[in-house]
Amino acid sequence: MPPHSPTDFEQQLVEQRSYLLRFARLQLRNDAWAEDAVSETLLAALAKPQAFEARSQLKTWLVGILKHKIIDSMRQRQREVTLDSGSDDDNADPLEHMAFKTDGHFAEKPADWGNPEQDLKSRQFFAILEACTDKLPAVQGRLFLMREWLELSSEEICKELALTPTNLYVQLHRARLRLRECLDLNWFAQAPTR
Repeated sequence: MPPHSPTDFEQQLVEQRSYLLRFARLQLRNDAWAEDAVSETLLAALAKPQAFEARSQLKTWLVGILKHKIIDSMRQRQREVTLDSGSDDDNADPLEHMAFKTDGHFAEKPADWGNPEQDLKSRQFFAILEACTDKLPAVQGRLFLMREWLELSSEEICKELALTPTNLYVQLHRARLRLRECLDLNWFAQAPTR
């Protein structure tokens, strides 16, 4: 029997693994837990590839699955203490890893050309937003993503991280101010002229 060769879908899943790992590490602060959450996400995707109906990007679909795996992991490990691993990814500037050539153009054209100008602006904006979120201090980034991306309630976050509501609101306010400043510098100040 010949060795199994990966399908296009399996290859696309493999290509998303490093992004999913970075996202999971930011939330879980434990390499082993992040690996587990990403592995469970990829296994779930492989088990039901027909569930991906291409109404969104594969990355978006996988992150949706990963969000649930992260929340499950956080609830399962509420009482365990973790230490920050301080990996090299934490020190890297995410704005440097975007898919641009040296002349500032995209390395690859966007696949969907339905409304290219709007789609391009939207994708670029969300890439910049993601990079700005990655540049937040670790605690603020984690709180912001828990609140806005994982959609946990303030009460759940306070309970999970043993924070007072006041401390949470102060940290979220600071995170939003930093995001606003980053977006002002990296998106709105460089918005294309019409």
